[in-house]
Amino acid sequence: MESVDTTDATWADVDLRDEQALSSLSWEDRLDARCLAPAHAGGKRYRAFVVLLVALVAWGFVAFAYQLRDGLYVTGMRDRISWGLYIAALIFFMGISMAGTFISAILRAASAAWRTPITRLAEAVTVAALVSGALFIIVDMGRPDRLYNFYFYGNWQSPMMWDMIAITIYLTASVTFLLVPMVPDLAYFRDRLDGRVARWRILVYDTLALGWEGNERQHRELGKAIGVLMIVIIPVAASVHTMLAWIFATTSRVSWDSTIFGLFFVAGAMYSGIATIIILLAVIRRIYHLEEYITDRHFKNLAYLMAAGAVVMLYGNASEYIPKGFKMNEEEAFAFRQLFVDDFAPFFWFYFIGGLIVPLLIIAFKPTRVVSGLVVASLLANVGMFIERYFIVVAGLRVPLLEYEPSSYSPTWVEWSVFVSGCAGFVLLLTLFTRFFPILAVWEMKEEHAEEEKQRSLVAAGAGGGA
Repeated sequence: MESVDTTDATWADVDLRDEQALSSLSWEDRLDARCLAPAHAGGKRYRAFVVLLVALVAWGFVAFAYQLRDGLYVTGMRDRISWGLYIAALIFFMGISMAGTFISAILRAASAAWRTPITRLAEAVTVAALVSGALFIIVDMGRPDRLYNFYFYGNWQSPMMWDMIAITIYLTASVTFLLVPMVPDLAYFRDRLDGRVARWRILVYDTLALGWEGNERQHRELGKAIGVLMIVIIPVAASVHTMLAWIFATTSRVSWDSTIFGLFFVAGAMYSGIATIIILLAVIRRIYHLEEYITDRHFKNLAYLMAAGAVVMLYGNASEYIPKGFKMNEEEAFAFRQLFVDDFAPFFWFYFIGGLIVPLLIIAFKPTRVVSGLVVASLLANVGMFIERYFIVVAGLRVPLLEYEPSSYSPTWVEWSVFVSGCAGFVLLLTLFTRFFPILAVWEMKEEHAEEEKQRSLVAAGAGGGA
């Protein structure tokens, strides 16, 4: 894609609320208008929303400072139940991060052309979720100032060590995988927004664009770089979720003693990650009026992938619980009772019915397989998957290892404050991303559109010649 001529400002002369005026523009000018509008405009509602998110994040830091001062005693965690809401949030956000890898890397490898308008958001979700999830590791530590000991003095035989290294590599690779395909679009922002936004932003775009001019050599090198990153990031992502599962599965606890925990975590990550993408796509499409580019087809295709994840999760639950139910010992009986009929039964049955079966039914039937229905299904899926993460952690630790009464756990205000702050931080990162960076893969969309137009012309010419 050649560097853009900034003298052509057609995209800037149209009111985005005037659909008739927009329809008179060419396809590329409409794309320019839609993609560039968020970058040079921020209304009162946007600023108020950012202020709210910043306030929630700040309150989380206040709660965390209180925890640092008085220790982990201010949480609900004790010696018998030493993990709780923080670790459940870690697993949940790490799961969401799988969406970007799956949608962008795996579907790119499969040459699924429909993925192009949604890859950028998926890649941004991966980075935001990894940052939010990794912070919960630090929050859960009694002495976060000693985090460096993991890397310098860690036990290399420990799955915790493997997971820390994998998360570090995954975050680095994900940031790179977000920025590299964005290089042409950063140059596009640099050229089109010059004189319309603050000078420091143009300098940032120019720096990150790495001197992009759009010549053939740069396109060739960019394609090679994306191909290498695509191949690298897929196994890295799978290893992160597998090693996170092994932290649980390599212990002697009855509830975690499973050989399919890795599969469980990877399938659950894909399921909740795609559900998150559906929700965010619906919000962003509505706010920025991107219906022409993010179509109902994208939601339906994502829903089918989400349904595949739900089926794998249902199969995994059956494979996990049915064999154990036939041969359970006393400890396994306690674990079963607390999940199916006792303390955690409301959580488990909401997860199983509301988080897996109901979303699957919504996707299965055409009348409910619309954007609003899929958003509802995705919300249920995410709530259900967070609940599943919660009872995996807490219910697993609650099973007694010795002859003592089972302990109990409930998060304190400190834990809830930090958790809400982490969720707000995740949304804040994505909100700022939509303001400062291109939310659509513009250069890829333009190339694909040009190729489609070329194919149409060839078909039309062939039909005309035949006539």
